[in-house]
Amino acid sequence: MKLFESEAKNILRKYGIATPEGNTASNSDEAEAIAKEIGKPVALKSQILTSGRGKSGGIIFANDTAEAKKVASNLIGKTIKGTIVRSLLVEEKLNIVEELYASVTIDRQARRYIVLTSTSGGIDIEQVTLASPDRISRYWVDPAVGFDKHTAETMLAQFPKINKRDATKFAAIIATLYNIAIDYDAELVEINPLARTASGKFIAADARITIDDNALFRHPEFADRSSLRVDDTPLEAEARQQKLAYVDLDGDIGIIGNGAGLVMATLDLVGFFGGKPANFLDMGGGAQTEVIKKGVTLVMSKPEVKAVLINILGGITRCDVVAQGIISALNESTIKKPIAVRMIGTNEEEGTQRLRQAGVHTYSNTEEAVKAVLGL
Repeated sequence: MKLFESEAKNILRKYGIATPEGNTASNSDEAEAIAKEIGKPVALKSQILTSGRGKSGGIIFANDTAEAKKVASNLIGKTIKGTIVRSLLVEEKLNIVEELYASVTIDRQARRYIVLTSTSGGIDIEQVTLASPDRISRYWVDPAVGFDKHTAETMLAQFPKINKRDATKFAAIIATLYNIAIDYDAELVEINPLARTASGKFIAADARITIDDNALFRHPEFADRSSLRVDDTPLEAEARQQKLAYVDLDGDIGIIGNGAGLVMATLDLVGFFGGKPANFLDMGGGAQTEVIKKGVTLVMSKPEVKAVLINILGGITRCDVVAQGIISALNESTIKKPIAVRMIGTNEEEGTQRLRQAGVHTYSNTEEAVKAVLGL
């Protein structure tokens, strides 16, 4: 789950990292009042969960309160990168001397956190990696050891342009980001840019935090945001509300299974025989009738889906329960698509019999089911 910049900065401040003076506004009058309180030029920043908002006109500077009010009235309600702007972060415009970069994220291949720092902040870090790899320092964290300020100072030693005093301040911030990542179960904690001002102060000019969805039960303050994902398709958003593990794909064969590995293998097999999966849907182990009905109904509702392949390995998942869920979906849905079911395991005979009585074709061999759904 992505946090808004204002939420991320609230967390940074809680941990002692400086951020620009400012507050959020939901209308132009509030923006004007905040700008008046700040009493200097301000930045009005659209609070949306997509990156690149600055390049799309989502961040605008204003020199006084009147201009801030005018800018706010234009930004609030505007659609930027497919998202409606409902609030703004109004904060002081910084006098930036240097822009740096710092983040803690997950290296999934290494299965551990990686800390990234750079002397080139304010731009996409991917560009820096390609154009100037010497401007990036990386450190893979041993989870048994952790990460501290001393390690951060060692990372920064490769940047001779950073003097000792600044390196000490920068290192403290980097170490704090790691603590935030641990405390908030974060997949990403990023400051870009970390601004060094003319007074020598380090301030988080922009910030991003993404929390692992699976850990949200430990962060009840974000409970009302648990189903919000800016990059969800409409069907993915609906599936998330129904607590279904669903991902949209660009094919026309609906795929349903129980267990991520089984569903992935089914996707591969469909591709092997020349088909294109329309989705990934894992109903999980021990799914009950209502869950199965919702999953089948959801997949059939996708216009691009021509046929549905259901692949079930009955362990704790009972085949008779799966069969009843499929039948309920067919009986209650106004949308009907051809269905092929490969089902084996617990209560297999009873489940197969129920499906056959309902006119649904069943198969004990996955390849036969794939060929049937593809019309081979």
